[in-house]
Amino acid sequence: MNIMETKLTSVKILKEVYSKFKKVSFESNMTLQKIVNRSLDKYINEEEYRESMNSYLELQASGSQY
Repeated sequence: MNIMETKLTSVKILKEVYSKFKKVSFESNMTLQKIVNRSLDKYINEEEYRESMNSYLELQASGSQY
């Protein structure tokens, strides 16, 4: 069994986005922790994914930093 070291962090998540995530992931085995770890790994290792995230503007319509 490989136990990976973890880092406890605190992040602010937009309420509306998190509510939608909870509804979508309700019947799956996807958790916020899993999606964050997987997304970070893809961001680090996949240039196309990183560019996609860097240019994603859907959450900036309100002028937020998210």
